[in-house]
Amino acid sequence: MTTEPKSPLITRKRVMLGLELVFNFLLPWIVYRVAKPHVGEIHAIMASAAPPMAWSLVEFARKRRVDAISVMVLGGIGLSLLGFALGGSPKLLLMRESLITGLIGIVFVGSAIIGRPLMYVLASASLKRQSAEDSAEFETYKDDPAFRRMMGVMTLVWGIGFIAETAVRSVLVFSLPVGRFLIIGPIVGYATIGLLMLWTFLYGRAAEKRGVLS
Repeated sequence: MTTEPKSPLITRKRVMLGLELVFNFLLPWIVYRVAKPHVGEIHAIMASAAPPMAWSLVEFARKRRVDAISVMVLGGIGLSLLGFALGGSPKLLLMRESLITGLIGIVFVGSAIIGRPLMYVLASASLKRQSAEDSAEFETYKDDPAFRRMMGVMTLVWGIGFIAETAVRSVLVFSLPVGRFLIIGPIVGYATIGLLMLWTFLYGRAAEKRGVLS
């Protein structure tokens, strides 16, 4: 029995996913554990932000664009620096990405309420980078009421999801030891994104069956 060789593209994606998990899960925890005895808890938490920041910079250099996750990571690190400068507590420093996520969630919900769903803006910008043909097809739906309603629902659900993630992480950060939160916190973030992407896929398929995208 012969097995079909794996595509180099699939192998590359798996390697990149593995590296992303290492830089965003394992290394922050290791850096914190190693640094804490030498520089104290607050400085160790700050140091634990270095691997995710390095990964975001690598991704930017590789793709030549900043994705949403990188924005949240870098924005959270910026908040950490501000909090440190103002004498922030270790728990507040751990809330860095969560505060950015919550703010993005509020913006998403607000854009859906005023009828300017950000999901449409983000999808349009992404398609313009990938394919002119797909982008042109996508733009033909922009004035369709059912399509705009679908974009509004997607934007609202993602916004509520981000706000819910912030609430969960807020509870965890004040109930877990720092080392444990550095492992569990990112899991909550990735799980939230995964569930939202799954819901979006299923919702899009249902809308296509109803003829919204026909």
